[in-house]
Amino acid sequence: MTAASDDPLAALRGAGWNAPAPPSLTLVDGGRVDFRAVLRWLPGRRLSGVAEWQGRPVFAKLFFGAGAARYAQREQAGLAALSAAGLPTPGVLTVVEQHGAVLLLSEYLDGAITLEQALEATHENTRHLVESLALLGRLHGAGLVHDDLHLGNFLFHGETPWLIDGDGVHAASPGQCVDNLALFLSQLPLADDAQRAALLAAYARPVDPELLDAAVTASRQRRLRRFLGKTLRNCTQFAVDRTARRFSTYLRAADDVLAPLLTNPDAALAAGRLLKDGGTCTVAALETGRAPLVIKRYNLKHWRHALSRAWRPSRAWHSWLAAHRLAFYGIATPPPLAMLEERFGPLRGRAFLLTGWCPGDNLLHVLDAAQEPPPPLATAIESLFAVLHRVRITHGDLKATNLLWHAGRLFLIDLDATVEHRNAAAFRRAWRRDRARFLRNWPADSTLHRWLDERLPGV
Repeated sequence: MTAASDDPLAALRGAGWNAPAPPSLTLVDGGRVDFRAVLRWLPGRRLSGVAEWQGRPVFAKLFFGAGAARYAQREQAGLAALSAAGLPTPGVLTVVEQHGAVLLLSEYLDGAITLEQALEATHENTRHLVESLALLGRLHGAGLVHDDLHLGNFLFHGETPWLIDGDGVHAASPGQCVDNLALFLSQLPLADDAQRAALLAAYARPVDPELLDAAVTASRQRRLRRFLGKTLRNCTQFAVDRTARRFSTYLRAADDVLAPLLTNPDAALAAGRLLKDGGTCTVAALETGRAPLVIKRYNLKHWRHALSRAWRPSRAWHSWLAAHRLAFYGIATPPPLAMLEERFGPLRGRAFLLTGWCPGDNLLHVLDAAQEPPPPLATAIESLFAVLHRVRITHGDLKATNLLWHAGRLFLIDLDATVEHRNAAAFRRAWRRDRARFLRNWPADSTLHRWLDERLPGV
């Protein structure tokens, strides 16, 4: 890579959170690497993407900044360990080190899809899961673990599953394989827990089911805490602006749409189509030129109300975390896009929440009290309440108008009072209230009420 002032590394080192344009690099031997697409960007550390080198497509990782040589060496060592164990992984083509940066080029699997993409495309088809578990069993059988075992690090190229990202691969310590297996399983939908026995048959290694169940639960909780923390700090997915007068967080990928709205949210609200104008909140729908949005302002009715809210997180803050928590568990809710709190030093004032728009009809309109729900909706209702009960989440205001039926899914909205309970007794009390409130939407002697009462989880 060039050392002159036109060295693109200088621009990369100074780049912020938004991914830079794909760079072109001149190598010391006179060759050239042209990035065609940036797939992952970690500011000050690494750029990964598809590139062209010697007339062929390659996968390129450019390490720079502090520790670049160490990270590159870990990547090489991990890929070499996978290859030595006979596990499918892209081969390293060349490594170039110059000017404090390291460029690693490996085979590019053209047309490959990740396990995550495969599961989204095939839904009920478990072939990809079974093959991935078999590959994971081989990894552990070779005495190795992968610390970054997310679903994007399993690639399917043709009929073959591949493991990538050697940086996370190292020798396993005692008991680490169970935790590594739990890390993988904790990323699957809760509904997939029912087929765990079949998946473990593909894993083909002995494991204590009770020990594994506890490890999966603990891993899910760790992943949830880390993810919710990310929604409140600057990272590749979220942009945060924190001053003495305001705090905002929003999806970085929609920066061009969301940032202007957050600059003057009152004007955005006034320009929208009013959906609700109450004392505690005002809601409007917005057309942005892309997908429609919903903006919700949490009002302060008077000085006593303002004082009571000033010392605690706003309802927008609570709803933001609740929406991300539901999405983490696979529970449908309009996507949370942005949240803003007005502040006066440590005191909190009004707050705003922006979400996607769900065009579905609410259950008060969809369901007929004189009939049982149609089969697809009946399944969705039972599944939703089963998951909520399992993860101890209560909504707090289960009016039928807060559940929307759209595209074969049941969406929860209005999450101000949503709680994930740690205390079993508190959960039982809150669940009884939620269940009773939902049933009160229809007459107690109706066919629908009786059907729901028989099928919703008790306490």
